[in-house]
Amino acid sequence: MKLAMIGFGQAGGKIVDRFLDYDDRTNSGIVRAAIAVNSAKADLMGLDRIPQDNRVLIGQARVKGHGVGADNELGAEIAEEDIDEVQNAIDAIPTHEVDAFLIVAGMGGGTGSGGAPVLAKHLKRIYTIPVYGLGVLPGTDEGGIYTLNAARSFQTFVREVDNLLVFDNDSWRQTGESVEGGYDQINEEIVRRFGILFGAGEVTGNQEVAESVVDSSEIINTLSGGGVSTVGFASENVELSSGGGLLSRFTADDGGGDDLDAANTTNRITSLVRKAALGRLTLPCEIEGTERALLVLSGPSEYLNRKGIERGRKWLEEETGSMEVRGGDFPRNEPEVAAAILLSGVTNVPRIKRLQQVAIEAQDNIDDIQAESEENLEELVEDDEDELEPLF
Repeated sequence: MKLAMIGFGQAGGKIVDRFLDYDDRTNSGIVRAAIAVNSAKADLMGLDRIPQDNRVLIGQARVKGHGVGADNELGAEIAEEDIDEVQNAIDAIPTHEVDAFLIVAGMGGGTGSGGAPVLAKHLKRIYTIPVYGLGVLPGTDEGGIYTLNAARSFQTFVREVDNLLVFDNDSWRQTGESVEGGYDQINEEIVRRFGILFGAGEVTGNQEVAESVVDSSEIINTLSGGGVSTVGFASENVELSSGGGLLSRFTADDGGGDDLDAANTTNRITSLVRKAALGRLTLPCEIEGTERALLVLSGPSEYLNRKGIERGRKWLEEETGSMEVRGGDFPRNEPEVAAAILLSGVTNVPRIKRLQQVAIEAQDNIDDIQAESEENLEELVEDDEDELEPLF
């Protein structure tokens, strides 16, 4: 699938930068064009791979290149005001070669959470290709203002895109990690999961063709209908022989290996599918009631058994209750077999409900604090015994 990726804000720009790195490492060819948009000049300068001409600084008249300070209302305003600046960069994209736009943004900050929905609305008005969002939720330990920003941005972003793919930082941050190290690992996890998903079906000259091809139309159909999506992932290593060839065995959990045969491969694939669906999703949710799903098995072709994929797809159909479950394989000459599962149209998402509840409480607290602050200021400057006249 060929994507035009637009990173909006600091987190969005870094993730798109990482996608370009993934493209180089894997030769997947997912990113047809990459743009970064930000109101902070320093954030744009910190990117490594997005071309300088594709780094767009907005809001210079309002914030002088210093960012919006986690004010996503201001982020939305300057995105509206400077949308032509962003469009100028998009005009250079050969959209006839692109399957979809993907707007990537952290939803807790100011520029990305405010500006990404504005850009989505603008693109949908102009182009006929799908416009997807990839939104990253802040951790609950990042503070009330970021939670409030995320709740408001989520509510808006999901309505303006054709589908919103969500990654929840709260489920992936590890105790004791440095902030930078934590985000690096999270960004790599995002790119790995979505890279396999979007890379399926892209075949280079010397690459094997899948038995059951998953192409861009399968992904688009799975994402059609809007709503929220999450991605599951599981993988197992494949041993390499001393000569560099692939041995006919999976690496078992106990360190041993079983000879590769049809029954064993089928069972292994089914097990991977279960792990991917029931393990750690990018957005934790109950998979029952999922509207649409897509299963992609990647790895060396000798490990990609059609019967196993079909059995995994059938199991996913039963677990989700959906009649719209697509599946296929993606041969890759990598020493691992991986299952990526896209669950689209999920509705039973406790994390989103909690996010919205915490945001409502945070908003009420902000209003109370503001009112109390005004009262305290009045008490501070008043002097009942000896009133002073102000200068004006």
